[in-house]
Amino acid sequence: MRIAVTIFLTDETITPVRLARELEQRGFAGLYLPEHTHIPVERTSPYPAGGELPREYGRTLDPFVALGQAAAVTGRLGLGTGITLAAQHDPIDLAKQIATLDHLSGGRFTLGLGFGWNVEEAADHGVRWRTRRELVRDRMGLMRALWAEEPTAYEGEFGSVRASLAHPKPVQKPRGPVVGPRTLVGGAAGPKLFAHICEYADGWLPIGGRGLTESLPALRTAWADAGRDPGALQVVPYAVRPSAGKLAHFADLGIEEVVVQLPPEGEAEMLRALDAFQPFVDGEAGGAEEGAR
Repeated sequence: MRIAVTIFLTDETITPVRLARELEQRGFAGLYLPEHTHIPVERTSPYPAGGELPREYGRTLDPFVALGQAAAVTGRLGLGTGITLAAQHDPIDLAKQIATLDHLSGGRFTLGLGFGWNVEEAADHGVRWRTRRELVRDRMGLMRALWAEEPTAYEGEFGSVRASLAHPKPVQKPRGPVVGPRTLVGGAAGPKLFAHICEYADGWLPIGGRGLTESLPALRTAWADAGRDPGALQVVPYAVRPSAGKLAHFADLGIEEVVVQLPPEGEAEMLRALDAFQPFVDGEAGGAEEGAR
């Protein structure tokens, strides 16, 4: 099983360059970074995990800039967003950022997409909360048009683009309805989410990975009903607190990659956290369970 990591990189943590080099040297599969442009101080949106919103949410580095640094100092490490808040971006600009990062990294980029939880943050970007899911769907359609091999126009509910010259192109070739880099959609299990995944993505980024025994059959049914290749579906549990038993359970479900959560710390603390996770990477997870909690 491939073990990747996610972390809230901030102006107070280990740097992207230092972390990326360490991850590649240790054999980790990838680095996924979250996104928040800003956190309005006055908000009614509750923190999804409950309690006070952690300090790092308001201090996150831009994931594309940070991943560009990581790409420049590594050759094998996967690079991903976990997640990109696509509704909060101009899709023409976002398509260029994604394609450029994927091109310069040699096709190592994974686009993790999400719909967000912070109503006030989205509102400052002009996003109407009720329509954010359809807005993301529409923006993916526009970006797919820009990533197409031939100039392709797109006319959607929320945006449009003329048939255009738009390079570079993402490295990975189209597969089924999916155009662009490896694309995974985050969110809670349900018919609406699964419909989005089947329409324009390669798979699912379920936070924490709980309940997969019950939800995976429903996703696989929706995937088959959409005419997608059953062997192509990717499910990548995200922000996981790992244990040997949990990873074994994921493996039994056919999962091949897991993204574990690192704390938003400085270099010394981060190296200790990576030491605790190292046995999972080396396939010796039994003795690491206590240290990785």
